[in-house]
Amino acid sequence: MMRVQQNNTGLRRKKNKFNTKKSSNSKKENWKSPHLPHFNLPTDITKARFQIVALIFIGIWIILWCRAFYLQIVIGPELRQMASKQHQITQLVEAKRGNIYDRNGQILARSVEAKSVYAHPKQITDKAFAAKTIAPILGLNKKRLQEHFEEDRSFIWLKRKVDDATALAIQKTNIPGIGLSTEYERVYPYKHLAGQLLGFVGVDNKGLEGIERAFNDKLVGDSQKQIVPRDIAGRALYDINDKDSRGEDLHLTIDVQLQFIAEEVIAKAVETNEAKWGGVLIVDAKKSNILAWAQYPFFNPNNFRNYSPTIYRNRLAADAVEPGSTFKPLIIAGALQKKVIDLTTKFYTEKGVWTIDHIKIGKSKKPFTIGDDGRAYEDLTPEEILAYSSNIGMAKITQAMGAKTTRNFLLDLGFGKDTGVGVAESKGIIRPLKDWSEADLLSTGFGQSLSVTALQMVQAFNILANDGERVQLHILQDDENNVAEQNVIDRKVARNVLKMMETVVDGNGTGKNARIPGVRVAGKTGTAQKAHENNTAGYSDKRMASFIGIVPADSPKYVIYIILDNLEKNSYGGKLAAPVFQEIAQRSMAYSGDLPDVIFASESDNLTGKTIKKQFDKKTQIKRGVVPNVTKLSLKKAIEIFQEFGQLPEIIGEGLYVVKQEPPAGTKIIIEDDKKKETVINHTYKLYLSEQSILAEQQKQENTPTPNNTKNVNVEQKQQINNDQQPNKTGEKK
Repeated sequence: MMRVQQNNTGLRRKKNKFNTKKSSNSKKENWKSPHLPHFNLPTDITKARFQIVALIFIGIWIILWCRAFYLQIVIGPELRQMASKQHQITQLVEAKRGNIYDRNGQILARSVEAKSVYAHPKQITDKAFAAKTIAPILGLNKKRLQEHFEEDRSFIWLKRKVDDATALAIQKTNIPGIGLSTEYERVYPYKHLAGQLLGFVGVDNKGLEGIERAFNDKLVGDSQKQIVPRDIAGRALYDINDKDSRGEDLHLTIDVQLQFIAEEVIAKAVETNEAKWGGVLIVDAKKSNILAWAQYPFFNPNNFRNYSPTIYRNRLAADAVEPGSTFKPLIIAGALQKKVIDLTTKFYTEKGVWTIDHIKIGKSKKPFTIGDDGRAYEDLTPEEILAYSSNIGMAKITQAMGAKTTRNFLLDLGFGKDTGVGVAESKGIIRPLKDWSEADLLSTGFGQSLSVTALQMVQAFNILANDGERVQLHILQDDENNVAEQNVIDRKVARNVLKMMETVVDGNGTGKNARIPGVRVAGKTGTAQKAHENNTAGYSDKRMASFIGIVPADSPKYVIYIILDNLEKNSYGGKLAAPVFQEIAQRSMAYSGDLPDVIFASESDNLTGKTIKKQFDKKTQIKRGVVPNVTKLSLKKAIEIFQEFGQLPEIIGEGLYVVKQEPPAGTKIIIEDDKKKETVINHTYKLYLSEQSILAEQQKQENTPTPNNTKNVNVEQKQQINNDQQPNKTGEKK
């Protein structure tokens, strides 16, 4: 079998060999390997390459979509927030604070743009270089500044409200992460004028004292956070307009000129009498507007950091003190109103000393004693009690009134509660009825055992000036409302009390130094003992001198209250405070045109008998843009001329007549250039006063013989003088 296979094999081989060459080639082409896939190589490789590339692209596309999904959906909000922080600033747009004006439109407080320097520490690449560059410009410690830059914080203030030169220097450094922000700085053009009343504003545009604090909600405006794009250095590309969010303007009832007069006079009085502080309040009696609010020592709110709270404290509203004898007219008004006394009632004043044995005071339980400073009076009427300022007489009046009647009347006058003016104020102390002792009742008659503010005092006396009607005091012109709140005192009683107060000044009372020639003055002096400052019982040797007055008494125009605090023991209101009132009242009335033309004997021409006033009757011609001539004129006339000229002059010195003016008369304040364009030159106008006019002084000098011409007096003149000195037939000198 094996051979057969071989033969078969051989036969097949032979058979194969028998084949032609063509058949051999045909077999080679049709031969296929049993171990390889059967395909066409050139076509299948191209297709495989395409599929591989497609798979790669599909994979990459899937990866990109997944990445995009992750970036946009999963962490998209976080990335958008990061991008926003890098390219935008969420900046607090500080609203511009409203201006404060006086009653005549003079700006008392305004806000001006200021630049503040900030840093984004995370954006500062070279912190050491930044600290080295910025520190000298801002006056900061380089080491500490670098430590701030290295803190993990996104924003820090470097310095707030820098000057323009500093802001420009910071801008030129061009350091990434260091920028400037626009804020507002409060400026007070009149410096210390009404400083304690106005108060001041902190670096965050918030009122901290005075009017700025009391009316902060109106003034501050609507500050908002807004998004601002910034450049690569982190600086805002533009400032946001905040006009729509600006605060409201305030128009006060204060008159700058009267405020200046009050401050000038009270400053001189405090310095002269070595008082701790002094204050003045002037109220328009007809409209109940506060026209002047002055305190000394002065406070300049532009530099509030340089002052202690004792200086910028608004004492006229915040300090409650025992008023002393200035309180007496109010007690008499209450006794007359309640019909406890009448004008003819007399009280025995114990010849100057009243010891009440059953009232014991102090730890030693000494009898309660009231004195009249050594003045031994006996029976006195209410008018005489007020004129002589008898403490004993006043104590007996309150004793007759009783504690309940006295306390209720004081509450009706507005004591023991806010006046409603709007500034931060003390309510004072009017104790509950159950706490009143007999000693308290008697002491109330002469202004002790209770405490009141200066603001409450002018409110109470304004009731007398308004025929017994209580009208709300105003510090804002927008709040003016002259409707009477309550009729506290009958009109007849109010008028009678004012007449009594006139005798204090024009009669033999304690207020002689407050007299104003030709003007009826109603006033009352006060000298209050000061309590011990170390909270011990009793009173110290210090005094508070005061004076309150109403002018003119027959038709009240002003209510003026004067305080000189912390004086030496022998200091009295009639001696120290009354002259202050006299000068302020006189100058205030001259300013308002209410001071009458008073002709003094020294101002008459002895030869012709004609008064100098006639020489002032000529109408002063006022030329536009040229300072008028007011020398030799009365202060009243000069003020009227300057008001017509459109300016308010500064008054310097004392007296009723102008002897010098600055700038000189005839000075041009409006200049035209070649194109007829007008330029106004600003001046500070000053008027210097004297008790006598220049003409009176000249006539006095002309009539006074000099040493050289004394010998030339003729014999007839000497004989005439001798004859004038000889007694006539009746024994009287001519």
